[in-house]
Amino acid sequence: MRNSNWLNRHQEETLEPSREICDAHHHLWDYPDSRYLADDYIKDISSGHNITSTVYVECGSKYREEGPDFLRSVGEVDFVIDSVTSFNGNNSSSTRICSAIVGYANLTDKNSTKTLDELIDASNLLVGVRHASAWDKNKNIKNAHTHPVEMLFRNSDFKRGFAELEKRNLSFDAWLYHPQIPELTELARNFPNQVIVLDHLGGPIGIGPYAGKRKEIFQSWKKNIRCLAAYPNVFAKLGGLLMSLSGFGLHKRNKPPTSTEIATLTRDYYLFMIDTFGPTRCMFESNFPMDKVSCSYNVLWNSFKKITHAFSENDKELLYKKTAQKVYKIRD
Repeated sequence: MRNSNWLNRHQEETLEPSREICDAHHHLWDYPDSRYLADDYIKDISSGHNITSTVYVECGSKYREEGPDFLRSVGEVDFVIDSVTSFNGNNSSSTRICSAIVGYANLTDKNSTKTLDELIDASNLLVGVRHASAWDKNKNIKNAHTHPVEMLFRNSDFKRGFAELEKRNLSFDAWLYHPQIPELTELARNFPNQVIVLDHLGGPIGIGPYAGKRKEIFQSWKKNIRCLAAYPNVFAKLGGLLMSLSGFGLHKRNKPPTSTEIATLTRDYYLFMIDTFGPTRCMFESNFPMDKVSCSYNVLWNSFKKITHAFSENDKELLYKKTAQKVYKIRD
C-alpha cells in the first residue's frame, strides 16, 4: 500500500495481545495500480494481535480470462487457495488465513446455480456468497464493483438465485449503503431461513450529498438497523467505518489517528450494533486493506478493544472469534 510511510508515523503497543481473533472480513488483490497479496496481509496481521483465523471476502480478484462469463468468478477462489496454501502449510503458529471464503456469483444470472456449484467444487473453504448491492443515485458515490442495479434485492431474478443459497447451505454477505438497509430487511423477512451477514455496519455514507449530515443520518441508520435486527437470520460485521466513504477524513490528516481517537469517533456505531444485535450475532472485521487508508492493522484492533474494554470475557470471545467462526463454519 502506498500509505505505509504515513501509517508508520504512529505506533502503539498492542492491547490484549493474547486474545484470539477471527478477522471476519478482508481481501487480497493484484490490480494494475494496487497490490495487496497474502504476504502483505500476513505482514499486517503479524503486527501484534493474535489472529488465529480469517475470512476472505470476494473483491473481483483474478477472475478467469476464458470460459463462460458466469464461471469466471470461480478463478478468484483458485487464486485465494493458491495464495495461502504455502503459508498455511508451512506456518508453525496457530494462524490460518483465509480459513473461510466468501465468493461471488451473479445471482441475477440464469446460470447462477451453475456458478454456485462450481464455487463449491473449487474449495471446501467456500462457505458463502456476496453479490454486492451498494448503489446510490448520486454520481459522487461510487457504486459497488459488481455494477448493481437499483433495488437489486427486490429484483425477481436476484431473488430466484438467492433462493438457491439455502439449498446449498451458503451464507450471504450483504454490502450496501445505509439508505438500502430497508431493502435488506425485506429480503431477510422473505427468506427467514437464509443466513445473511450485514457488512460494514450497513455502510453509513458521509461524503457527497451526505456530508455534514452525520447526526441526522445516524438517527435514521439506528432506526433501520433496529428493524433489521428483528430478524434472527441476520448477523452483523463490525468494521468498515474507516473507508473514505464514511466521511471521517482520517486519511487526509498529517498524522494517522490513534486508537483512542478512532474509538471516540466510532464507538456510538459499534455500541449500538452490539446492543441491538447482541454479541452472538456480531463479529469484528478489519476490512483490510480498504480501512488501511486510515490506520494500521494494530491501531484498528486496538480501537475495537478500547470500545469493548468493559465487556465480559464471554462477550469478548463471541465478538472477536466465536460468532465469526460459527457463521463461517471455521473449526479451531
